[in-house]
Amino acid sequence: MSGVHSRVPSNKIDVDALTALKGAFTPDAGVQMEALLRRLLTTPIRDPQTLIHLHETALFLRAYPQNPAVVKLADRLLFAFGDRLRALAPLSWEDSQLLEAGEVSGIAGTGISTNFSYSFARSLASRHGKRIQIDWTSYAHPERLGPALARVAPLANEDWTVEGHVDWHQWLAAFAPRGKQLHWLLEHLDPTTYDSLEIPILWSLGDSSATRSRTRLATDKRDIFYHAGPLLKRRDVSLEAEFSKPKLKARGLKLAEAQSILDVIVDTSAVRYRELWGFLFPDIARTYQADLGRGMRMVWFGVPPSARLPLRAYHCGMFFKNGVPIGYVEVLSLFERMEVGFNLYYTFREGESAWLYAQVLKFCREQYGVTCFTIDPYQLGHENEEAVDSGAIWFYRKLGFRSTSPAITHLIEREERKLATDTEYRTSPATLRRMAAAPMLYGHTAGSSKDWDGFSLRRLLRRVAMKSAAKNTGPAWAAILAVVGDCGVSARQLSDSKNSPDEKTYLHLLQSSPKLRQRFLKLGVK
Repeated sequence: MSGVHSRVPSNKIDVDALTALKGAFTPDAGVQMEALLRRLLTTPIRDPQTLIHLHETALFLRAYPQNPAVVKLADRLLFAFGDRLRALAPLSWEDSQLLEAGEVSGIAGTGISTNFSYSFARSLASRHGKRIQIDWTSYAHPERLGPALARVAPLANEDWTVEGHVDWHQWLAAFAPRGKQLHWLLEHLDPTTYDSLEIPILWSLGDSSATRSRTRLATDKRDIFYHAGPLLKRRDVSLEAEFSKPKLKARGLKLAEAQSILDVIVDTSAVRYRELWGFLFPDIARTYQADLGRGMRMVWFGVPPSARLPLRAYHCGMFFKNGVPIGYVEVLSLFERMEVGFNLYYTFREGESAWLYAQVLKFCREQYGVTCFTIDPYQLGHENEEAVDSGAIWFYRKLGFRSTSPAITHLIEREERKLATDTEYRTSPATLRRMAAAPMLYGHTAGSSKDWDGFSLRRLLRRVAMKSAAKNTGPAWAAILAVVGDCGVSARQLSDSKNSPDEKTYLHLLQSSPKLRQRFLKLGVK
């Protein structure tokens, strides 16, 4: 056995040992962790997979540290990661793909290539300059530039209308020098035209503060939360208990501070190949920071009236644990019902996810008066193998959520009995997929969530559209009221509140209109 063990590189043994200490919080564990971090600071590692493992472990420890030394050492290790990867250059294609995969993308010294919408691309290009360029080698549809360029440069019509195999790269070079071509397109094309081009962007991250290795919100050393005991597990968390605790505090951010943090949020999302509606169109004037406790801050905002949905109120936020971005949430609200899309980045899924989730629901309940929380089937595992693999449905079930389907409820209860009587039993992926076929609900007020069983917004919209197709009913609420009749609130009132500075006003109006709620549910429930 010693011969087999000796073939494992010592640096990998050290990285594995460091990872094993993530959940240990004794004084001895702290000493071992510091020693391993110090040793790994100067240990050369040439295997990309081991480097990724080290990076993710160090980033987790920086977010969930045991003591000040771990914070300092983890940052030193992470801030030098670009040098480590440059020492390995040139990387093979396989190694580059490994480092750019969505689960780990954004490490210092690497890059990403993907297409972003106009708003994201403009934000990135304006702040990261020449590091952001068109990735011509990955552009599958350069011919789409033809009609777009012909619109802003009429002489290009000479090529576009009658010639084949036009080199649109060269045409674009006539208007903008290398390194500025993307910026030129963003300046001269409207958002819809730009988005239709699907232009891949090559972002050379280098040692930018946008890298996952270096992204931090400024945090006073006195505000760092050090974990002196085990991380809170799902079994330690009760939604009812969290709801009964004192109200969470939130403060509005001044415009300059809000813009700075929103830029960080765009970068954080982009290096992971992700976009979110609220990140594209944030309401900068109404951006808040909530202190959730245990070193966790949530930056929270909605969207301005021009970007709002016709019916549901929209809000979103990003979580920062000791200054490190660890995930985001997007919520959609109607009356007392809120759909919650909660996502923790891969690196931090062994953290205090259930506790954090409880704080998010608590914050939303306090801010918006919602009492019924619902989870879309996709989040549970419907057409989402990642959620199936992680057993996401059990995460919500053990927090008190229930399925809206009686048949699935019966299936879940059957699985729970098997799990209770056989400690080695595991629910099969096929069963998890069946369990994820319907939404799950949690109703804080007794019985409130029952009303929303079987509700579908798409069903409601289709029914309204069918019944009002021949009428000139105008905006969404006008169309709905034309179908359901007088409910004590006018379309004008609803429209004005929807366009108020904060959609909280709109939700409070809905929550004070029981007759409208009753007829709304009748249209949307089977």
